Amino acid sequence: MHTNTKVDSKNTQLFELFKATTNWHKARIKCLLIIINSMIKFQTVSYVKLAQGFSSSVEHESSLRRVQRFFAEFSFDPLIFTRLIYSLLPDEPPYMLSMDRTNWKFGKTDINILMLSVCYKGVSIPLIWKLLPKRGNSNALERKEVLDTYVQFFGTQNIKAFMADREFIGEEWFENLIRQNIPFYIRIRNNMMVHRHGKTPIKAFWLFNNMKIGYYKHCDKLYYLGKNLVYLSGAKSFNKITGKVEFTIIASFNQYDQALINYKERWQIETMFRAMKSSGFNLEDTHLTDLDRIAKLLAVVSIAFVWAYLAGIDKHENIKPIRVKKHGRRAYSFFKYGLIRMAHALSNPINNNDLDECYKVLSCT
Repeated sequence: MHTNTKVDSKNTQLFELFKATTNWHKARIKCLLIIINSMIKFQTVSYVKLAQGFSSSVEHESSLRRVQRFFAEFSFDPLIFTRLIYSLLPDEPPYMLSMDRTNWKFGKTDINILMLSVCYKGVSIPLIWKLLPKRGNSNALERKEVLDTYVQFFGTQNIKAFMADREFIGEEWFENLIRQNIPFYIRIRNNMMVHRHGKTPIKAFWLFNNMKIGYYKHCDKLYYLGKNLVYLSGAKSFNKITGKVEFTIIASFNQYDQALINYKERWQIETMFRAMKSSGFNLEDTHLTDLDRIAKLLAVVSIAFVWAYLAGIDKHENIKPIRVKKHGRRAYSFFKYGLIRMAHALSNPINNNDLDECYKVLSCT
């Protein structure tokens, strides 16, 4: 079976896009594009599967070594893909950013990824990431490094809001966000101590304890959280599974009346992690343990993810809308819709006009 996609000759604009971004030579870009196509076609990061995307006229072992060399021997900064992904974002800045962490274990090695992404239409788009050489939570310095990279590339004026969960708290971290005038909406722990100037500190949930279940409230006065002044907003709910009352308490820098609405956008990064892993490219299939190689692999997966996502939006808006089920939700996410579209097109490349259209989506033509 002939499997060579010859991506560079099929779409010159696509090749030129990567050439302008990376400034690599032709053979290396061709290798990259075939790897990306293979990821989409086979929906895995397994080197053995990725090698199947190369020409059938070459021994599989040779193609496998080519994939291995791409990630092992070729040194490149994964952040070169950050500018490419940013240029492909389907909306204009400023953007809503979300920070979170995902991790898994391969053998005795902990793979721990700190990710900053852009929230857009039900999913987050990966933009900047850092591999943490440890288990457990990130610290303020690691978060600052990731966020500062965005600021250095694109500026604080291109941040509409920054969202994060309870892991991403701490006086030093909050002070850094406030100093840079970055609007943030970060969930805090219920038992964190807060106080007004000159008043006795109380646990944060007491500000919202008298509300009815299903209601929310915004405190219109600033509270000290440690040494930083923040606005606090909270919602009270009942968890039917645990049988307990729960609070969602958000600390914000400004526009506190939008805190709970904006914070909900944070969940889109969970959708992105799921798409990269079990419902997309099975990132956890990798047997890599070297952090630099994993960072490179993540960069390539991110491009494949964005491509599938854009192809899904394009098909939904211009070819065939995603079917809406009886419960009111779409049958597929934009990412899954595009992934299915592209996998089918790549499996049937001969005289396939839809494959050409998919290339045009990424090459912005």
